[in-house]
Amino acid sequence: MDLALLLLRLVVGGLVAAHGLGKLGGWFKAGYGLKGTAGYLEGFGFRPGMFWAIVVGVTETVAGLTLAAGLVTPLAGAAVAGTMFVAARTDHGGKGPWIFNGGWEHVLTNATAALAVVGIGPGRYSVDHALGWDLAGAGYLWAALGLALITAAATLALRGTLVRARSLARSAGAPAAKV
Repeated sequence: MDLALLLLRLVVGGLVAAHGLGKLGGWFKAGYGLKGTAGYLEGFGFRPGMFWAIVVGVTETVAGLTLAAGLVTPLAGAAVAGTMFVAARTDHGGKGPWIFNGGWEHVLTNATAALAVVGIGPGRYSVDHALGWDLAGAGYLWAALGLALITAAATLALRGTLVRARSLARSAGAPAAKV
């Protein structure tokens, strides 16, 4: 089972990290780089796009790498799941389940795999195990799911507020902060 968990973590975490690196710099032909990602995200109401491109790219990269390593696995699983939930609602929303139609099956699979690792634990071949941390089980799974849902909801709620705050500041005569 430990070898199977290592394989699952390396594949899911590694691919999520590569996807994040694609957003940040276009690496691995897994994304458009920061500028392209910023424009793409603005199409879903994430403004300013550059800010959100950095947030999403860094989150996917760090969450993927920590999941692959089995380091603070509940937080890594929550971060992967949270980003996938946001993608399911925005990029893949309204397109049905199947990825060949642009649907959400792929991101839901990634979220489920990450959360399953939280519930089962990262296994013997993980940093958590090497540190003597036992961060697995139903309680950690429910906490990670809750954190993923809360952060996804907060992200969706905040996606346009930076632009609205800047507009309000300008209309009140205050200098706008650069984001």
